[in-house]
Amino acid sequence: MSKYAVVVTMLCTLTLSGCVSNLSGTTYSRSEARQVQQVQYGVVQSAIPVVIEGTGGVVGGATGAVVGGIAASNVGGGRGKDIATVLGAVAGGVAGKKAEEMLTRAQGQEITVRLDNGNMVSIVQEMDGGPAFAAGDRVRVLTRAGTARVTY
Repeated sequence: MSKYAVVVTMLCTLTLSGCVSNLSGTTYSRSEARQVQQVQYGVVQSAIPVVIEGTGGVVGGATGAVVGGIAASNVGGGRGKDIATVLGAVAGGVAGKKAEEMLTRAQGQEITVRLDNGNMVSIVQEMDGGPAFAAGDRVRVLTRAGTARVTY
């Protein structure tokens, strides 16, 4: 593989790693800072482990297509080289899309909470490395503009 292909591969990897977002209860986006949230208290009824699907956006496929096309362009000569480049780009695109999905997949919990007002809510959020929620935990449910999170 040429030095150019190695540099492109490294840049594409960095681009893909930038697509990873955090959906945990303790991570806020910059736009969420200093925004009013409704706070309700309740008790966890159940907390079930789930897998949060990764993203399958354009970045992974495009990145893979570029890398695959560059890598395959070194195969053969003439018309065969052109065909190899196209096939490499297609295969790279498929592999890149799958890699993005796997890279952005996350472990989470579906947390069902009985609020103090008697209502039941269920919220799925990413595990953030801290303690997992369990039935009987007293928690806060923070809600703003259709987005909710469970915290201690």
